[in-house]
Amino acid sequence: MSYNEPDAKIFACSQSLDLAQRIADSYGVKLGQVSMNTYSDGEFQPSFEESIRGIRVFLVCSTFPSSDNLMELLLMIDAAKRASARHITAVIPYFGWARQDRKDKPRVPIGAKLVAKLLETAGATRIMTMDLHADQIQGFFEKPVDHLFASTIFLPYLQSLALDNLTIASPDMGGSKRAYAYSKYLQSDVVICYKQRKKANVIEKMELIGDVTGKNVVLVDDMIDTGGTLAKAADMMIERGALSVRAICTHAILSGDAYERIENSKILELIVTDSIPLKKNSSKIRVISCAQLFADVMHMVQNNNSISGKFIM
Repeated sequence: MSYNEPDAKIFACSQSLDLAQRIADSYGVKLGQVSMNTYSDGEFQPSFEESIRGIRVFLVCSTFPSSDNLMELLLMIDAAKRASARHITAVIPYFGWARQDRKDKPRVPIGAKLVAKLLETAGATRIMTMDLHADQIQGFFEKPVDHLFASTIFLPYLQSLALDNLTIASPDMGGSKRAYAYSKYLQSDVVICYKQRKKANVIEKMELIGDVTGKNVVLVDDMIDTGGTLAKAADMMIERGALSVRAICTHAILSGDAYERIENSKILELIVTDSIPLKKNSSKIRVISCAQLFADVMHMVQNNNSISGKFIM
């Protein structure tokens, strides 16, 4: 379907150009032109190379590390505000710093709250994101937040596999709500992994709650970082009699030895979105684009239509 709405334009931060181009193509407009002036010390200054006065701008930027991505988005929001844009929607497919959603020990920051305040102070009038690490982060904003679910694109793919004896699994207790939502839609069983950590990204102990014997298991999580949890969970489930183990993770951070860990694990397939660009290709990783989902919701927002129809669960 082709669209042509001159009162809305889409721009991208440097590290989200590929996804933004796919979103713009799906939306039906050309991706807006942004130039970047970089100083010798690494400081940078984005500049819009076309007029945005009186229109809605969608700024596409996933704020994964390094922090330059977040800083670039903040500078683009400020530039759009000073260029008299009518509405400034920050489209953040992956909302970085979301794991810092509370004080889990004394004398630590609540990073997600700080990022929310930075975005609002810079001038964002609306936030659009997908599969937040914690739903309560929406409450950190005083502006409207469109929180999209990647299940909208993952569930049709899962159904296309037509797996017998399907069981949905959560890799930890915190993800049980997501796993139950998938299982309710697919009318499948649920198992949950219970893990204890020594420290961040280091698992001390993992136990399985539920039976996976003779089951095709699909692990569901919002992100995959080092891959340690999913690899350990998959190996344990195969040992407990599972026929196969797949994993669905919205945001493919994949840091450190994650690619090697996934390749060497019993995971048959890792299904992710393109909210974060992959560092390299892998035979086990399947990418399902979220571009059409964002483009559709951006049209609904632009036309003041309800977006509730885009939520499968």
